[in-house]
Amino acid sequence: MKALTRLFTGLAMVGALGASAAWADQPGADWKVSKDQAEASLKAAGYTQITKIEADDGHWEGEGMKADGMKYEFHVDPHSGQIIKDEMDH
Repeated sequence: MKALTRLFTGLAMVGALGASAAWADQPGADWKVSKDQAEASLKAAGYTQITKIEADDGHWEGEGMKADGMKYEFHVDPHSGQIIKDEMDH
């Protein structure tokens, strides 16, 4: 009985890992702005540290810190490189 329980637990874990990878967003084929270019735009706008950046819901999204020492959330347009959201993270 324990072996059967372990088997099903292992299968459930493998299935959960596979499902999360399948749902992860990827940069669109038509995106003109790479992750590195998005980071360069953010640094030019005053970000001193980028702690997270990923493709999500059709844009680059993440978190970082500015010279004021505060944490901010941002969105970067993947076609123009413009920052379309720049809000302090509470």
